[in-house]
Amino acid sequence: MKHFHRTSLHPDQILATADAFFPTIGMQKVAEGPRTRTFKGTVGTPEVPSILELSVKMEGGHYTFIEAYTDQMGESRLDRGVKTFFVRVHTQVDTAHTFAPSF
Repeated sequence: MKHFHRTSLHPDQILATADAFFPTIGMQKVAEGPRTRTFKGTVGTPEVPSILELSVKMEGGHYTFIEAYTDQMGESRLDRGVKTFFVRVHTQVDTAHTFAPSF
């Protein structure tokens, strides 16, 4: 599935957040580029190997566009993890934001 999010955070902050968050849900970083990350691991049950490709790019002045591609079909545990990651990114911008979906 393809997911995206726009934020005012700098790409380096987003990638640092991704590097810290995705290992906590069972994904390990296997590739790294200037504005990209690739994670691989097993999330949820049944245990199926998963791949996540994350990229960030500056757009429209002060916005950063985050794209996340998973190799999963439908609403997988990894896809829910990506959405949780987007909430974490959002709370870095809006510290009063209290919504946190269950994972």
